[in-house]
Amino acid sequence: MRRGHPIVFGLLVFFSVIELAISAFLTAQFNQHSNYFNTAERDRTHFILFASIWTALFSGLYMFIFFAMSSSVLNSVASHIAFLLLTWIFWTAAAASITSLLGGGLNCSNQTVFVYCGQLNAMEGFAWVIWILVTFAIMVVAIRGLISARRGDGIRGPLIE
Repeated sequence: MRRGHPIVFGLLVFFSVIELAISAFLTAQFNQHSNYFNTAERDRTHFILFASIWTALFSGLYMFIFFAMSSSVLNSVASHIAFLLLTWIFWTAAAASITSLLGGGLNCSNQTVFVYCGQLNAMEGFAWVIWILVTFAIMVVAIRGLISARRGDGIRGPLIE
């Protein structure tokens, strides 16, 4: 956990910032030029922007807490599970909605409907990468919670010993 936590949460911050940049660019373009295909494209991009800000902000916070306040209640298994489950719900909705909009991905060489084809494909790909990372983190924290419960600490026990 001492090595894995910073790696996984660092990757979450890294990929969330990339997703934030893509979705913020698209949001700015949509707001400035109103060149979105339909309101579903615009709204899903806005939701991905929210999810990426949420993930980058709180993953960074959890990394800080992990290093600076290791005895804090926010460093418990229960706190991590609550954050990761909510984040997983956000990214499941975000990745599934953008995939549904794009039909699983766009072939940019022969489509004329979407103005920002490459950016939309990248946004979809990074959404699924973040979803995979959050899913992996939930599984690891759940296993850690089982170990903590068997030891007698319950889910309020520390993430590391």
